[in-house]
Amino acid sequence: MTESSSRPVTLFTGQWVDLPLAEVAQRAAGWGYDGLELAASGEHLDIWRASEDPSYLAERKAILEDNGLKVWAISNHLTGQAICDDPIDFRHKAIVRERVWGDGEQEGVRERAIEELKRTAKVARAMGVEIVTGFTGSAIWKYVAMFPPVSADVIEAGFEDFATKWKPILDVFEGEGVKFALEVHPGEIAYDYWSSKRTLEAIDNHPAFGFNWDPSHLVWQGVDPAGFIIDFADHIVHAHAKDVRLRPADGRAGRLSSHLPWGDPRRAWDFVSVGHGDVHWDSVIRAFNTIGYQGPLSVEWEDAGMDRFHGAQEALEVVRKLTWPLPTSSFDDAFSHNS
Repeated sequence: MTESSSRPVTLFTGQWVDLPLAEVAQRAAGWGYDGLELAASGEHLDIWRASEDPSYLAERKAILEDNGLKVWAISNHLTGQAICDDPIDFRHKAIVRERVWGDGEQEGVRERAIEELKRTAKVARAMGVEIVTGFTGSAIWKYVAMFPPVSADVIEAGFEDFATKWKPILDVFEGEGVKFALEVHPGEIAYDYWSSKRTLEAIDNHPAFGFNWDPSHLVWQGVDPAGFIIDFADHIVHAHAKDVRLRPADGRAGRLSSHLPWGDPRRAWDFVSVGHGDVHWDSVIRAFNTIGYQGPLSVEWEDAGMDRFHGAQEALEVVRKLTWPLPTSSFDDAFSHNS
């Protein structure tokens, strides 16, 4: 058996893109992180520029190297959202780059988003990175309440739409030796257990497709995050360390949160810093040990009630404590030595 369950701990920079990458890298290194999950947004990493200008990519890599940080994954969540979503509207304008948005015409945005994801695979390979985390969007998330009613054919068409748009992207990923890791998340084609199984079936278990496991989005839906790890052991290629707190039922608050803002005490749940919520991390780590996952635990820090500089440092300490040595033999071997 493996003697150590040590995994690198990284900081996802998606919540830090208001700060220059150089500052985030310096802070993360000072706190003791092993690396970054580098977001392809803000100033942190411009995929178009990185794919066209080797000197720019070298500069990005130098910032990381100067701070002793590694990158196991690049994130392109925001652009990926525009690939399958229907409609594409003002919400997407706020999250994609101007080069992708262009004149805002829906199919043009979609085509440029697809091109950026293909380029992301090539940039990842140029950086020596084998995982790209992200979103896919979904043409059928808008039907999640199932009223007004839609037929089974409409839902099936949504999965077919995902497969049609993403298979060519995944073929590029496969050619570059890079995996795309979909974060199972409300709003995506895969958001819970059964939709995840259906997503894999839709693309015939494409070898370049995997999951970015994030327990916070599973727990508030009532899905067991440790069980998800065991059931999808062959498909989990990256993991987020993020927590969620469920509030005691008061007969008013529901899981859909009533359009209330983050941190509002009337909500039924909220994202919180690791260790402050209801994710059973002991069960999670034991599940990871069972499947042999040795990839990063990437802190995606989100907590509306905590300063992020404090939170990022504390989260690292919490995640480090989730690592313990594994046994080298069965715990009951001692009984075989009785005289």
